[in-house]
Amino acid sequence: MLRDTYNIIPTFLAAVLHLAVLAATVFVVDFTRPAHPIIPLAISATLVTEEQLAQAPEITPPKVVDPEPEPEPLKPLPDPEEEVRRAAEEQKRLEDLRVEQERIRQEKAAEEKRKEQAEAERKKREEAERERREKEAERKRQEDIERQQKENERLRKEAELAALQDRRNAEIKAEEERLAAMNAGLQERYILSIRNQIYRNWSPPASARFGSECEVIVRQVPGGEVVGLTILKCDGDEALRRSVESAVYKASPLPLPPDQSVFDRNLRLILKTEQ
Repeated sequence: MLRDTYNIIPTFLAAVLHLAVLAATVFVVDFTRPAHPIIPLAISATLVTEEQLAQAPEITPPKVVDPEPEPEPLKPLPDPEEEVRRAAEEQKRLEDLRVEQERIRQEKAAEEKRKEQAEAERKKREEAERERREKEAERKRQEDIERQQKENERLRKEAELAALQDRRNAEIKAEEERLAAMNAGLQERYILSIRNQIYRNWSPPASARFGSECEVIVRQVPGGEVVGLTILKCDGDEALRRSVESAVYKASPLPLPPDQSVFDRNLRLILKTEQ
């Protein structure tokens, strides 16, 4: 059996097969040409040796011939009415586009104007609110100042009145002390003169002990007339009490005071029997 060391036979067969496929493709693509009767292809092969294959001339594949281009169909002549219609449609489309762009522009301008007006109104409201707050704060500040001024004036007047009252009280107290100091001697002399006049008209009973004491309140009217007597306490008997009452009424009218400032309608006296 002949050995194909260099794979010449398969190579040759493959080349022939490719040529057949390429030729079939060319005839299939050119379908516009008149159909030709199909001729069956016959492949004949001869067994060659390796030496013969080596001496065989190199097979050049045939050139592929491009199919002739199909003729372009004739274009119909343009219709003038169709051209006018298309031009009118294009003009209308451009006009609609311009109108739409103008509408969008106007809407944007209106929106911008609305935003500007809204911003202006907001700033105006904020400015008005700020002015209102400032006026309210100023009003409250003025009210606080006036309130503080009134309070200060009230405190000042109260302080002045208090100081004036203190001065008056001090003056009154000083005057009272002065009169008390001045009248102390007059009062003492006035009471002593009344007591001596009562003693001159008092005759204690024999039952009275030496040193017996009676405390009485003598009621008088201006001029010295006695209008009442109250014995508060007396450490003697009833006879002593009656003798005291008799002596007081006998002493009426009582001596007049050296000064009306020491006159007292209710004189508190202590009478003792040793006198």
